[in-house]
Amino acid sequence: MSTNKRIGDLLVEKGLLTPAQLHAVLEEQTKTGQRLGQILLAKNWISEDDLVDVIHNRLGIPKISLENIVIDPKIVELVPLAIAKKHNLIPVFRIGTTLTVAMSDPLDIIALDELKYISNLKINRVVATGDAINRAIEQYYSLRDTMAEVIKDIGEEDLASNSELAATISEAEGSSSEAPLIKLVNLLIVQAIKERSSDIHIEPEESKLRVRYRVNGILKEQNSPPRNLHASIVSRIKVMAQMDVSEKRVPQDGRFVVKVGNMDVDVRASTLPTIHGEKVVLRVLDRRNLVVGLPNLGFDDQTKRDFEAMIRKPEGLILITGPTGSGKTTTLYAALNEIKSLEKNIITIEDPVEYSIPLVNQVQINDKAGLSFASALRSILRQNPDIIMVGEIRDSETAQMAVRAALTGHLVLSTIHTNDAAGAVARLLDMGVEDYLVASCLLGVLAQRLVRTICPRCKAKDSLPASVIEMFGAELRGREDAFKTGTGCEECGGTGYQGRIGIYELLKLTGRLREMILSNTSSSAIKQSAQSLGMRTMREQVIDKGIQGITTYREIIRVTQQDESPAAILNAN
Repeated sequence: MSTNKRIGDLLVEKGLLTPAQLHAVLEEQTKTGQRLGQILLAKNWISEDDLVDVIHNRLGIPKISLENIVIDPKIVELVPLAIAKKHNLIPVFRIGTTLTVAMSDPLDIIALDELKYISNLKINRVVATGDAINRAIEQYYSLRDTMAEVIKDIGEEDLASNSELAATISEAEGSSSEAPLIKLVNLLIVQAIKERSSDIHIEPEESKLRVRYRVNGILKEQNSPPRNLHASIVSRIKVMAQMDVSEKRVPQDGRFVVKVGNMDVDVRASTLPTIHGEKVVLRVLDRRNLVVGLPNLGFDDQTKRDFEAMIRKPEGLILITGPTGSGKTTTLYAALNEIKSLEKNIITIEDPVEYSIPLVNQVQINDKAGLSFASALRSILRQNPDIIMVGEIRDSETAQMAVRAALTGHLVLSTIHTNDAAGAVARLLDMGVEDYLVASCLLGVLAQRLVRTICPRCKAKDSLPASVIEMFGAELRGREDAFKTGTGCEECGGTGYQGRIGIYELLKLTGRLREMILSNTSSSAIKQSAQSLGMRTMREQVIDKGIQGITTYREIIRVTQQDESPAAILNAN
């Protein structure tokens, strides 16, 4: 159908509007200059959903749910706020020379002409409700507006005092009377939560202040406040995290809880002195991401069966290893959810307690009060627990206590930092645990990483570069044509990825491997022996994820980090 047909005529064709009503609305439009849709909605003659459906079904213009996507601030900058408000539209993503714009009236020729002129790009239209667009405009343009307000309303002499004022996130949203600086800090945090960021990096440089969010494991730059507000922003965060505002020479740590809507979000704050001032990292612990069951973590069937059998053992030590941000805590919580029951006394020691689990007694570490992992573990053993979860084995004393607990009839789960599963054995030995104790109590080690998954909406066939086929050819088993990639769409913000999934390497301690530990065998030899006994490595499992079309070959290269340069391989594409 021709897109030149007016929306009013389409509404009449569908029976949502009578010819008389259309005539009355057109007369009012001539007098007031309002858009047809605005008048119809004000009169309650149609609903916004009806209007969007007519445009979508009759004209073939895609509709979009703005609530389910994250828009890159650099894309928002392509369209001035005045134009966005005037025509009720917002840019959502850009691919090459084409800018996709969500519009409540995609037949607005004047708006389309203005967009082409100011962006110098081709315009691809999608339709969304006016309310959804208004909310998106408020969300994505508000941060820049607030920055302008801070610059305008705050003098240099006021910065320090404004940073001391108190306000909660829930009070911040929509409040016009609060201090602009507080509103700015709150918006930075709220925006990160809405984008499901795992952390916020506020980094001072010589001439600018850089703000980056980590989304799906990748840092992405955001709209940044002016450089001269850096000290005040840091002071405000220190107040929220109960740090020493006057101390700028040494690193500090703190935490606070923010409320966004009906959801409590725990934020861990860390400061670090740099040559240009204090860098701040806010780690956002969104509890929505922690309520995950074992079947949803990404285990292959065999690894899942083996791990489930391991965590149901009555005693022994199970370790989960991987870098920061690899999902170790989520795996621990999923394991506890799987094995908790009324018959078991389960106690955890955490820093911090990230998610409250029913039937589990959770202890928060407090180093200032003298409650460390080791001291808490010593006290917990007097509580006659069946299962103990230690958030992290950081030192020799904690390692010794965890091993002792495992040897005296308790199941102990914990995390440790090593590159692979076999490396955890060497790490325990380095911490001073005797080899015969490690061989006696260690049930197994689960190493893990997170890889980004391809956006299901824009998934398409991918072709592997010759260098990648040469690198992985023997392991692809003739499945080179099975690989997929994300081309970029409005759902994934043009990145081609949406969400992450775990890949795992489970080392089960058998009699042969215990003998190798007692013989002081190297980690590499233990790994080779475990593979011969059936252990599947993270490399093998991430390649399987690629063959299954779950992730891309680029993610495989990023995670496996083989001898060949990943950068060189990627550049060859």
